[in-house]
Amino acid sequence: MKLIPILSLPIIVSIGSLLAADAPAPQAPNAAAPNAAPATPAPAKPVSKITPGQVIVPTDAMRRIWGELISLDLKTRTGKFRKEGTDEVMSFTVLPYAELYHHGTFGDLQDFPVGTRAIFRLHQNYDTGEWTWLTYINDEMTFLDHHGEYYTVDKIDPEKGELQCTDSNPTTGFWRESFIPIETDKNTRYWKNAQPAKFSDIKVGDMMRTCTHGVGKGKVHMCWEIFLDDESLHKFENDQKAVESERLQEEGVPGYVDKVDGKEVDLTLFWEGIDENRKLKPGQKIQVAPAGVDRKPTATAVAGTLTSSKSAGPLFKVSLTLDAPATGLTPGVVARLWHAE
Repeated sequence: MKLIPILSLPIIVSIGSLLAADAPAPQAPNAAAPNAAPATPAPAKPVSKITPGQVIVPTDAMRRIWGELISLDLKTRTGKFRKEGTDEVMSFTVLPYAELYHHGTFGDLQDFPVGTRAIFRLHQNYDTGEWTWLTYINDEMTFLDHHGEYYTVDKIDPEKGELQCTDSNPTTGFWRESFIPIETDKNTRYWKNAQPAKFSDIKVGDMMRTCTHGVGKGKVHMCWEIFLDDESLHKFENDQKAVESERLQEEGVPGYVDKVDGKEVDLTLFWEGIDENRKLKPGQKIQVAPAGVDRKPTATAVAGTLTSSKSAGPLFKVSLTLDAPATGLTPGVVARLWHAE
């Protein structure tokens, strides 16, 4: 256990008049009886909004924007990206439970190099009116993989090192976009059968996926990686899973503190730790510590026992009995949880 998506107008009017003359007067469906009390309007659906200390993703009010990552501050978990199409620079604050998808699976902020081309999901901070709360970063490689989409090569320009492609899902027949320029440079790496390949291995009709970055302006697909088959992409994905698993074992699975009653503590564990969370079983020895804005522990971990664990969609709800009261563990704060194998 390690810690810490033809009739002219006069004819229309004439036919309409004839039909109106021959037809009986229309009746309103389910017309209310005379003097009946007015119907009670259906209650308005509550508007979901970001609430500190709770895992809420307001999917009814969000913006998903393609952009190029231009800066990150790991200490404050803030950053900026350049919006494709307008070059507008947008700031964001990463919420503790944000889904951060890197190389096909979960990661953390430190996995995203500056320049990464990704989708940034933003929500409104109602205190400031600005769209700065971030609950999702999805790099291009993950986007293609999770949507079952590929770039089919339509044209190849060896001199420019440029490809023209169509984005589609061959299984469902879904088509997203054609005439997409995919660029390469001296730093681009190519992969086939999970082994290094080269630009000349690409043929018209090939279906590939990419990991791309921006170049500081415009909408550009400049490739860091080109995967000519699924085997190559999934090798990168498995490597990332191993990195994330080791990180969670070392730094603890993150979650929110829901309730504290003496030595009894309830947590909601975030989905990034889902593989680790599935290992949790009542009776396991655990350690838990409060964490700060950077999600690093702010106090010494306290030992205890896991008393219950159940999945809640992608989240996990767990209850703990600690050996001693824990300083800093209060409802709404982020905690890190370690468990014995």
